[in-house]
Amino acid sequence: MAATNGEQVDYSLANPDTLTKYKTAAQISQKVLETVSGWCTEGAKIVEICTKGDKLLDDEIAKVYKGKAVTKGISHPCTVSPGSFVTPYTPLLSDAEEAESKLKAGEAVKIQLGAQIDGFGTIVCDTVIVGDEKLSEMNADLLLATHYANELMLRMILPPGLLNAGTDEEKKKAQSQKPYSQSKITQLLEKVVKSYGCNLVENTTCWSFDRNEIEGKKKIILAPGEGVKGEGLPEIGEVWGMEMGVSNGTGKVKTLSNRPTLHRRTNTTYGLKRPSSRATLSELKKKFGTFPFSLRQLDDERAGKVGIVECVRGGVVRQYEVVGSTDSMPVSRLFTTVAITKNGLTKLGGPPAFDLEKVKSDKKITDEEVLKILELPLAKPTGDKKKSKKKKKKSTKKAAAAPAAKKEEEDDDDDDDDEDDSDEE
Repeated sequence: MAATNGEQVDYSLANPDTLTKYKTAAQISQKVLETVSGWCTEGAKIVEICTKGDKLLDDEIAKVYKGKAVTKGISHPCTVSPGSFVTPYTPLLSDAEEAESKLKAGEAVKIQLGAQIDGFGTIVCDTVIVGDEKLSEMNADLLLATHYANELMLRMILPPGLLNAGTDEEKKKAQSQKPYSQSKITQLLEKVVKSYGCNLVENTTCWSFDRNEIEGKKKIILAPGEGVKGEGLPEIGEVWGMEMGVSNGTGKVKTLSNRPTLHRRTNTTYGLKRPSSRATLSELKKKFGTFPFSLRQLDDERAGKVGIVECVRGGVVRQYEVVGSTDSMPVSRLFTTVAITKNGLTKLGGPPAFDLEKVKSDKKITDEEVLKILELPLAKPTGDKKKSKKKKKKSTKKAAAAPAAKKEEEDDDDDDDDEDDSDEE
């Protein structure tokens, strides 16, 4: 709850308006993501794609909630991370060498961006292969490993027994089971990616979201490095950003020499001494709030490069280092913003549906425990019960033979059609 003009405002998912704003932001994010993905062609300059992506985000955001006293903007600038880059990458026009960085044919490119409405932010990320008319075996294995690992992850974060439809006794038994621990989650995900000759990217992190906060205290860290530990699991009524990172190599990461250009304001208070630093902080407070931003989004990019130094040193701004794989092997990433409701998991925003017909491999998942989890739905079935029963009888055999990805798509469609049930949570 938060007070507005003396009145208490409920910003939780129990307020239908909250979910509507999340979904509006997600729709914008997904629309822009699909457009930007089409710009990722051989020879395209990364900085130009990022700049155009931010412009498109601003244009689409301007179309919603017109004339209303609602803050809105970019929750994550458009970033394009090529090949072995792990973290979001967004070069500057004023850095001559990096501004000339171009995409190469056959390269795995990660596009990440997001929009926010009234502080309810969503982030989405997808991996595309530049000039992917004929995928190499290595790229196909990378994409399949990432897809199935992501599908498994989304199912493992659901609270135990949430979707159980058996007797009261069966429901009680299911709910008494312990949720998957973070170590168990990593263990099962490793079985998936290793089936395709890949590895999880070290320190891949999923976060809880809140209003004006896309990096909450609760987090899940996959394949954690030494001394790194996550804390907390998703619960009903929460929104999370789910990241999946997979590599054709070892998955180990290192900090690259590229200039960090992605930043985010913290809640730390510090008396900045330089006028340039104070001017930079004032601008980013006004434009971005506590959401991530790129230095190229500032009015004067060169002045921003100077002013941001003291802001980072004083801790009032967090600097995101540019990280890549230690062995320079290709990396794939997905990022999905989800809501956990009493009806299951709702994908608010994420990468486009994965086309299994276009990505082929002679490798496959054989672990029985993993396969059983992949068969589980993400949400409770909705709609007319009588119609559902008739449809179920006619398509029992067909449904049993359908891949997990197809079932997941149907669950998502049902969930989107039943906003009222989700809104009540």
